[in-house]
Amino acid sequence: MKTEDFDFYLPAELIAQFPAGQRNSSRLLYLDSRQHCWQDTLFSSLSNYLRAGDVMVFNDTKVIKARLFGKKESGGKVEVLVERILDDRHVLAVIRASHAPKPDSRLWLADAIPVTVIAREEEFYTLRFEHALPVAELLQCYGQLPLPPYINRPATDSDEARYQTVYARNAGAVAAPTAGLHFDQNMMDHLRSLGVTIAYVTLHVGAGTFQPVRVAHIADHSMHSESYHIPQATVDAIQKAQFAGGRVLAVGTTSLRALEACASAHQGHLAAGHGETRIFITPGYRFQVVERLLTNFHLPRSTLLMLVSAFAGIDNIRDAYQHAIKEQYRFFSYGDAMLIEREL
Repeated sequence: MKTEDFDFYLPAELIAQFPAGQRNSSRLLYLDSRQHCWQDTLFSSLSNYLRAGDVMVFNDTKVIKARLFGKKESGGKVEVLVERILDDRHVLAVIRASHAPKPDSRLWLADAIPVTVIAREEEFYTLRFEHALPVAELLQCYGQLPLPPYINRPATDSDEARYQTVYARNAGAVAAPTAGLHFDQNMMDHLRSLGVTIAYVTLHVGAGTFQPVRVAHIADHSMHSESYHIPQATVDAIQKAQFAGGRVLAVGTTSLRALEACASAHQGHLAAGHGETRIFITPGYRFQVVERLLTNFHLPRSTLLMLVSAFAGIDNIRDAYQHAIKEQYRFFSYGDAMLIEREL
């Protein structure tokens, strides 16, 4: 398939620059892929589409303050976005500068942190932080929240809370699992009271989630590696639901990728533990775990748009997105949500 098959025109005014007034006050587009029909509703009505015995799987990753500003030895300005913390001193990062820094050169970040450039592979640099404090503490002290590139404003104190899910607990992401941003604690408690099982996985979202596919044919695209963890309690909850006729709903594409990557690595079965994945889900993929997906609206030509097209069917997604644009739904991280029934 061609990347251009996943392109569409999105008016700039539909890209949400701020979150909704309340977490659960967004709109919700329900898409029944098998019947090729949809329904406009509110996110606060999500429980109407759930029943006792269903299991919802959330990604409990926590966004770190991954953006740092500084300068090179030459004095040129640099912006560093940490993609992954490798250990207490080393990170994988993207660097924006007028001239790319070379290996063995030095950076001075936040007027406080000396950094050595170790190596570069494609767009990612390996950096060593020359400081007594571990990287995680330095980012917390000196870093800034990395809002997505399509939000055209600096991060505010409000974003510190709103660009983080209420259940975030495992630090390591540089982008929020945005489908989860719609949930407040009251809604989580309400779902439990209905007999819906709440389960968790951890997948640390990287900045690559915002990158468009730049090759002409999607088969030529290479995904960045992501780390995930699936607890035994989540495996047990899913197996119990499947045995009793409950449905598995992934909250966000990150939760779906963790579950499907694990199943793909274990002959169709879930297994508790840690893993690394480069899973690239495109039309034709056979889903093994997830039956329903809660997600936001995604960027043109992105791997996430290809994923939801695989889940719902290309024509279903194309038509539903055109409907969303016509009805002026809000797109991307701070935008509205979709609840999708799997096509096959």
